[in-house]
Amino acid sequence: MEYAQQPFFNRGPSAFARFLLFALLALTLIVADSRFKYLTYVQQVVAVAIYPLQRLALAPASLLDRMSGFFSTQTQLTTRNNLLEQQNLVNAAALLRLEALELENARLRGLLDTRAGGPQSSVYAEILYSHRDPFTRRVIISKGLTDGIGAGQPVVDAAGLVGQVTRVYPWASQVTLITDKDMTVPVQVMRSGVRGVLFGVGSDGALELRFMPFSADIQNGDKLITSGIDGTYPAGLPVATVLEVERNAAFMFARISAQPTAGVNRYRQVLVLTSATGHPENPGFEEAAPPRKRGRKGG
Repeated sequence: MEYAQQPFFNRGPSAFARFLLFALLALTLIVADSRFKYLTYVQQVVAVAIYPLQRLALAPASLLDRMSGFFSTQTQLTTRNNLLEQQNLVNAAALLRLEALELENARLRGLLDTRAGGPQSSVYAEILYSHRDPFTRRVIISKGLTDGIGAGQPVVDAAGLVGQVTRVYPWASQVTLITDKDMTVPVQVMRSGVRGVLFGVGSDGALELRFMPFSADIQNGDKLITSGIDGTYPAGLPVATVLEVERNAAFMFARISAQPTAGVNRYRQVLVLTSATGHPENPGFEEAAPPRKRGRKGG
């Protein structure tokens, strides 16, 4: 029996011919897809078919990520809840003390037969940008004449006094910060009751309590609040904290530096106190009327 001898090397199309064939096929598919969008449906079918496999492959990593996120979120929520409960207790105690002080203040005003001031109205505003002059400490806020803002009104934030409205436009206002070199604020030491005038020095975070005698009862760490004697700032607004007190015999007055309580160069939201402080008018002094001359009785 004879067997046909198989060829040692199988011969077929050359590599170049196969290249041309597949290149032509690729171009045909590209043109067909760009014209008739045939491959879109194929891609959708393939995506639907392999989607369960993708979800199955990603399941271990997704489960591990969810478990770690769950325990991390639980720990964060527990810590935040504990902090909020502690802060709530502190705020509740402070609120009770504040209500007691307000009731006591109302009773004292009634005993002294004085008129209690009405509630302080305010307007919320946002700081738009700082003044272009680098040698001043001024900002522009988003409220103006149309919102009831007027020149001279004090501006505060959540921590204390920020500054004073110095120029008003229809829809914006200019606020000069208490750190400006041209700003002065009548203040009072909360601990001792000593009154003085706080001056800005033109630098952020720096104030000076000037013209205070050596014997003034002022110490490092004392809180300075508005005294209210100028009729512009309501009494009791936190202004600054005393940082350093220098008493030198070579100078007539003590040198006292302070730091603003409010975030004059940090915060964005402020309140403009629009209502008057309610100071009584200056009674003045009435001139004594000249004595009347008695006429002589007719004889």
